[in-house]
Amino acid sequence: MTRIISATVERWPVAGAFVISRGAKTHVDVIVCTVGDGVHEGRGEGTAIYYEGESAEGCVAALQGYAGPLERDALLTHMPRGAARNALDCALWDLEAKRAGVPVWQLAGLAAPAALPTAFTISLGDPGKMESDARAAAARGFALLKCKLTGEGDRARIAAVRAGAPDARLIVDANESWHAMDIAAEAAALAALGVEMVEQPVIHGQEDRLAGVRASLPLCADESCHTRADLDRLGDFDAVNIKLDKAGGLTEALALASEARARGFRIMVGCMLSTSLGIAPAALVAQGAHWIDLDGALLLAEDRAGGLPLRDGMLQPGTLWGAGQ
Repeated sequence: MTRIISATVERWPVAGAFVISRGAKTHVDVIVCTVGDGVHEGRGEGTAIYYEGESAEGCVAALQGYAGPLERDALLTHMPRGAARNALDCALWDLEAKRAGVPVWQLAGLAAPAALPTAFTISLGDPGKMESDARAAAARGFALLKCKLTGEGDRARIAAVRAGAPDARLIVDANESWHAMDIAAEAAALAALGVEMVEQPVIHGQEDRLAGVRASLPLCADESCHTRADLDRLGDFDAVNIKLDKAGGLTEALALASEARARGFRIMVGCMLSTSLGIAPAALVAQGAHWIDLDGALLLAEDRAGGLPLRDGMLQPGTLWGAGQ
């Protein structure tokens, strides 16, 4: 019989600081869930969605108190979405793969994963700092940079990033900070600097702010999109950012990606700060996505042993999770 063996919090230092419009982080607390059947064990990792009030300790308590069926489809109705369900869902996928002796991608009916050109995040800072960070990231081989913005002085920041990385593709994350701004005008100014997409310009829950906005860049829903249930109100967005912690696991994330594509949305796959144990399942959803932002482990001071390899800005498949070995 499958049971939850453990649910624990692990603290991982960030390399320097991770800065967005809501503040800075110097570490991340992740939740690691282990399930087993007496023969095999599976692991999954989640990161609490802090802007929705989740905490690592609360997620662990939810896992320790869970008494519902330990089946992936059952979790969708017996447990709310979020980091706790993500950790448990991914642990169940890992366990099932080990039982069957096949990789998760095969269980899910997907093609074998290829290396992914992940973005590297340029944290919010003054233009000079963002320029130097962009130059360093480009030198490491990252061809796509994701720039954090704040709604004030963003044009100068992106001009500096462009100077630091003249050949890089650029996407930007407003983290809801453009809500009161002329979004079309701001997008047009950044498009002239080579930006190709704007993530979450408006406050989640107030998506009607985009009605009638004719932006020159695709607008991508992040905080506004968690599961398939959100798609009906996202008609003024062009794309959705799928994150396993928001969706509550790989099971829902795969279903969300499928339905979003069917409705004509472009797909971005992102992540919270996490180790490669949290990134590996997201990499399966990211196959074929328009934009891939799976640098959560790359922003840490160190990754866990067996982390996904990175070569020339390309995230390589690994065997840390879901390999069925």
